[in-house]
Amino acid sequence: MEISGQMLIGRQRIKGQSGGTRAINPATNEQLEPLFSYASEAEVNRACELAEQAFDAYRLTSLEQRAAFLEAIADRILALGSTLIERAHTETGLPVARLEGERGRTVNQLKLFAKVLRDGHYLQATLDSALPERTPPRPDLRMQKIALGPVAVFGASNFPLAFSVAGGDTASALAAGCPVIVKAHNAHLGTSELVGSAIQQAAISSQMPEGVFSMLIGAGAAVGQKLVAHPVIQAVGFTGSRSGGLALVKTANERKEPIPVYAEMSSINPVYLLPAVLEEKASALASQFIDSLVMGAGQFCTNPGLVLMQKSAAAEEFIAAAKLALESKPATTMLTPGIHGAYQSGCAKITELKNVQIAAKGQPAATPNAAQAMLSVCDAGDFLQTPALQEEVFGPSSVVILCDDLPQMLAVTKELEGQLTATVHTAPDDHVAARTLLTSLEKKAGRILFNGFPTGVEVAHAMVHGGPFPSTSNSRSTSVGATAIDRFLRPVCYQAIPSDLLPPALSDENPWKLTRMVDGSLKN
Repeated sequence: MEISGQMLIGRQRIKGQSGGTRAINPATNEQLEPLFSYASEAEVNRACELAEQAFDAYRLTSLEQRAAFLEAIADRILALGSTLIERAHTETGLPVARLEGERGRTVNQLKLFAKVLRDGHYLQATLDSALPERTPPRPDLRMQKIALGPVAVFGASNFPLAFSVAGGDTASALAAGCPVIVKAHNAHLGTSELVGSAIQQAAISSQMPEGVFSMLIGAGAAVGQKLVAHPVIQAVGFTGSRSGGLALVKTANERKEPIPVYAEMSSINPVYLLPAVLEEKASALASQFIDSLVMGAGQFCTNPGLVLMQKSAAAEEFIAAAKLALESKPATTMLTPGIHGAYQSGCAKITELKNVQIAAKGQPAATPNAAQAMLSVCDAGDFLQTPALQEEVFGPSSVVILCDDLPQMLAVTKELEGQLTATVHTAPDDHVAARTLLTSLEKKAGRILFNGFPTGVEVAHAMVHGGPFPSTSNSRSTSVGATAIDRFLRPVCYQAIPSDLLPPALSDENPWKLTRMVDGSLKN
């Protein structure tokens, strides 16, 4: 499939009239063809108008129709074959194997939500029968969840497939019955156009209404802000920086009708190494930690940016082993020159901090935009007095925090901001301390994992990829996993509605064969 540099608005490919940009190969700083068109205000409005026109027709499609649409998108993404992987590799510098795995994850997300639709549990169909003899009488009451309306989705820089045009936000919003307008990320525009075209063609072949999907391109924040401010848009999915997410939240809250912004923003993902497990395998843990730190040039939202442990000989062994492992790691290409520049700036700020020791660095960079990994060490008391150490450095940089004892470790935990993840390594003799720590971490993180490392997010029903502010703007939701669909739904109660007017999920005949809550009991 040829990349044209055009936007996708409804069923049309549009050449914008407001200038444009080219993607960049971050490994060489080479500009890539073609020139991609920016959306004008008129084109933003047109995408929103089409989404509004499509909304009722799309949300009233059957569960099977929407499930088949999602599966058609997955099939068309796979059909792009090596063309998609090669373009993504050129635009991001990410290894081919990583991108092939990410494509598989993207397809699996779409298939997961197809299953969620066919199951129908997400509707939470609930029926309470009329009680006319009761005093006062109770009317017939029925409830289901319905789609919010058109959704604006922002592609992420660090996952050109799984958190981008056909990523989890798009998949869950389309599953909910919401038309989607994607603001493509300028770091991987060719990849975005290829995937957007696959969605567009799947919508046409599945006979979905025009406007169920559009993809726009913009300079800076202008197009994104216009989208969020547009009265048609009813929710926002975003993965990116704290400043970018908060800017969208501000715009959404200042609207005449405020709307939810589900923004995944900033997290340093603390890792706790408790004394007994550290005594058993300090060197092995150090090697595993460094591998997690440098994976993908540290460009994971769950990258382990903080390691906490109690002072001991085993802690010193861990630091020495981590230093040795890190010094052999090559510098790897980051996604964009801007991300690389921000990483260098973040590392420089840490280097300038008093009472922070730079324990080790990886191999120096030999190519443009390559990140040299860095490990720092700090005393817990100094960490508590240095708010700058809580700022995310997006890339392969982490800080070891040495604590006097468990109470000091808990004191540090109490002062931490909200996180996407928290990781605890334990041996059986650590479980008493781990139980106390777990109580604190439940208030700080959306996902708590034991005896592993946080990089990697499983696409599953039980997954939570979210957390307290500032890791996200809304701690009551997740952007990964089956329950991500809840972000784009709201409940509606139907009181004493004539039976022939009831939606399928609530009709007495139950044509979709849903498991429903009927008079307080689950029934098929």
